[in-house]
This record gives sequence, C-alpha cells and structure tokens, in this order.
Amino acid sequence: MFQSLNNSASALTTQRLKMDTISSNIANATTTRGQLVDGVWTPYRRKMVEVQANGTGGSPFSQFLKDEMNAGGVKVSKIVDDKTPFRPVYDPTHPDAGEDGYVLMPNVDITKEMVDMMSATRAYEANITAFNVGKNMALKALEIGK
Repeated sequence: MFQSLNNSASALTTQRLKMDTISSNIANATTTRGQLVDGVWTPYRRKMVEVQANGTGGSPFSQFLKDEMNAGGVKVSKIVDDKTPFRPVYDPTHPDAGEDGYVLMPNVDITKEMVDMMSATRAYEANITAFNVGKNMALKALEIGK
C-alpha cells in the first residue's frame, strides 16, 4: 500500500532537482566565466538531469525479480553537461571578447529552459495529486475497521 506513496515521493524529489537545475541554468544564462579550463575561462555550460527507474541494473534473475517486486519510482542517475557548442555573440566592448570581437556565451536557451521548467512543474503537480490520492485511499482503508 505504501509503495505508491514511495513512488510519488521519489518522483517529487526528482522533479524538484530538475527544477533546481533548470533554475541554475537560467541564472547563469549570461555567465561568460563559468569554469577555468587550462588557464582559460569558459562560459557556463548547461546542466541536464538524467533519470532512471529505481532497481534497474544487471543482476541475476532472482535478484532482478526481488528488485522489481520491491522497486518503484525513479531516481536521478547523474547531472551531466550539455555538449552543444557555445553561442558566439559579437560584442567588442565586452571584457571577455576575443580579438575578433566575439564573446562565447553559454549554451543555455531560455525558451527551452522555460519549456522544461513548465514540464517539470506539471509533473510535480501530477505527482502531488497521485500522492494525495494514495494517502486518501489509505485513510479510507483505515476507516473500514471502524
């Protein structure tokens, strides 16, 4: 009975981390000095959250069966850097501009981030609803004994 609550809780945690990561991406959309690589500052690189189902992994069949019977929900496997190239913007007055006048800007697309944020918010809301339904069913089951 509590597995559905655990599934919703793991999804809520995952969606919250996604929203935090997206917020970080939006906040750093204009950060031209994000990381020092070989003595040279590179722009902030967009972060992405990778999610996987709980209990997944190669194992013997009996362990796999046990994992599947007890598993549920999702977890964040890792946060990775987006490998898309940086955006060159012509601004010769910028302190980080090269000799050609171009500044490398982060590979963060605000429109894409906002769409991802809305998607994560909707998923979060849906999981709150699922959690509340599971909680109400458990309460109703307890009332049967009265």
